[in-house]
Amino acid sequence: MQAGAHSGADLGTPGSGIPGARRPARWKVPLTVSVVLGLWASAFIGIRSAGHSFSPGALALIRLVVGSLVLGVPVLRSRRPLPRGRALGLVTLYGLAWFGAYNVALNTAERHLDAGTSAMLVNVAPLLVALGAGLLLGEGFPRRLLAGLAVAFVGVVTIALGSAGRHGDDLGILLALLAAACYATGVLSQKLALRSVPVLQATWLGCAVGTLATLAFAPEAVTQLAHARPQDLLVAVYLGACPTAAGFALWAYALRHTTAGSLASTTLAVPAIAVGLSWALLGQLPTGVAVVGGVVCLAGVGVAVAWPSAGVRRARTT
Repeated sequence: MQAGAHSGADLGTPGSGIPGARRPARWKVPLTVSVVLGLWASAFIGIRSAGHSFSPGALALIRLVVGSLVLGVPVLRSRRPLPRGRALGLVTLYGLAWFGAYNVALNTAERHLDAGTSAMLVNVAPLLVALGAGLLLGEGFPRRLLAGLAVAFVGVVTIALGSAGRHGDDLGILLALLAAACYATGVLSQKLALRSVPVLQATWLGCAVGTLATLAFAPEAVTQLAHARPQDLLVAVYLGACPTAAGFALWAYALRHTTAGSLASTTLAVPAIAVGLSWALLGQLPTGVAVVGGVVCLAGVGVAVAWPSAGVRRARTT
């Protein structure tokens, strides 16, 4: 592996996965991650709301079309050449896995499982990312990262227990686990692609690949758009412009400047944030158990990301 190829940083120590790339100020990556977590937490609420008018596949396609249009303007104006070879293959992989399959699987799983169970199963993904990053990207297995992941996952399970409304079925469980596997595959392949592909271009191409992969849902999307409630149409556009276009672009920026394992661990805070947003926006008062789970989850994320990784220090000196 070339020098600096797996270099990165925890969220408090900016670095870069691209040799020679300028490091951002210390506050930029944590701020970026905070915005991403808020956007992605809001997506869980938006998916449920838009589900009144749109089927899982149609909603995924609409999100990706909107995201591709929003990101396409600045990318096309930049006139950068498209990636080739291995980089293009990696972009295609995470476009299919994360932008395409993940969205469809998650949207469908939420038709079969309650919110808490969905969150618990999908949040297996950061554990898979940490494992993959340690084995494949040379990030190692810092003990505090593993400890933080364990604590945060206990928090996610607690939220699930406190939020469960119905048990769901085996299909929902399988779809949620599939979504988690697609998420992990997407993060790991995107981390590698970002070594040579610019952030906005990488995000737009992934979104475009996901759009092509979900075109089979175009007929039902057109039909449902014609009969959708205005509020659901606005939510679908929001999902495409904000959690998809802005959220994934900001995520890619943060991923370029930190390690995949530590960054993925922050997404374990999403269920806790979603509980808070549901309370604030929908008036859905969380149970005491869910509140405790949210506190535990956030504490675990804090432990996971607040350390100077020994693996990162070694990478910087190679």
